[in-house]
Amino acid sequence: MTIEEQLQLLMRGTVEVLPEGGLFNKLTLAAKENRPLRIKAGFDPTAPDLHLGHTVLLEKLRQFQSCGHQVIFLIGDFTGMIGDPTGKNETRPPLTAADVAANAETYKAQVFKILDPEKTEVRFNSEWLGTMSAAALVQLAAKANVARMLERNDFEQRYKGGQAIAIHEFLYPLIQGYDSVALEADVEIGGNDQKFNLLMGRQLQDSYGKAQQCILTMPLLEGLDGVNKMSKSLNNYVAVQEPEKEQFGKLMSISDDLMWRYYELLTDVELEAAQSMHPMEAKKQLAAMLVERFHGIGSGMRAREGFEAQFAKKEVPDDVPMLSLAAGIDGLWIVHALSQGGLTASNGEALRMIQQGAVSVDGEKSLDKDRYLSPGESYLLKVGKRKFLQLSVVSQPVL
Repeated sequence: MTIEEQLQLLMRGTVEVLPEGGLFNKLTLAAKENRPLRIKAGFDPTAPDLHLGHTVLLEKLRQFQSCGHQVIFLIGDFTGMIGDPTGKNETRPPLTAADVAANAETYKAQVFKILDPEKTEVRFNSEWLGTMSAAALVQLAAKANVARMLERNDFEQRYKGGQAIAIHEFLYPLIQGYDSVALEADVEIGGNDQKFNLLMGRQLQDSYGKAQQCILTMPLLEGLDGVNKMSKSLNNYVAVQEPEKEQFGKLMSISDDLMWRYYELLTDVELEAAQSMHPMEAKKQLAAMLVERFHGIGSGMRAREGFEAQFAKKEVPDDVPMLSLAAGIDGLWIVHALSQGGLTASNGEALRMIQQGAVSVDGEKSLDKDRYLSPGESYLLKVGKRKFLQLSVVSQPVL
């Protein structure tokens, strides 16, 4: 690829590139020196399984691989025992070494569903941090000051609010930044909530007399509800390892607006080409594409055929709207599902329709006005003869 072609692909979906023009300069230098760039992205093994939100960075790494660059998948087994304070309003309990080791092993199996293992350098930051002496750690800590640390939004808010900030939390951005020194990274990719940490890498590389990396920040992917970032705790996620049928069904429940964002961040498909299709067809192709990525050749078509057969059996039209609604403690009351889903004008009308036998759930007539729909499940709702809704019920966000 030419530098211009690489830039067009690599800039796709990015929030920010720092410094401005930095990626162009790095690509130009690499071409001049006839060498691949070293591209780093770090992952803390805080949970044993990945979801689509994590794969935004993996997709960008894959794009760098396709351009011929060296990708470094960094597992933060050492930093994972500190706990990333980003976005947290209280000190996080650190993971144990056993937790981190177990989670890291499952990571490696999942990332190679996206990355080419032969072109991926897998590293653990315990390689250099686990052997760092106390003197070296003090020298590292001397390269940043407290005022700079308190510029981070989460630290600043906690400090002003009188909430505790543990000393070890200040070490997290420092040692994450030091990873870039140890790996001699040319480019680092991270979520836009990691900007402070990524910039710390540039600062430390300069302090240690090394060329400063360029940083690319990527957006946080919204979950199935289209509002909150994808998260297991909010139950609005699509896991990399869940069954193909469940992956396909969940992806078919997202809104059209969110679908285009998934296309942009999780695929290489030209948006204009995707948007030229009927939204339902575009959504089916997206779902099949992602299922096939995680389950192999033929799985996407198999999941699509199963989904379409289910709809055909119930004589459901192709253009059924899809919606996600949050459940309460006991689930989502069917009356609220009907009114909030737009199938009835009010709760009162929903009650009347249920009493009249005009409501069905998954093809079965529902006469129980006290029914609750379960979080994590998808339901086909029908009112009368013509009103349909494919509803995905998600857990209520924890405040």
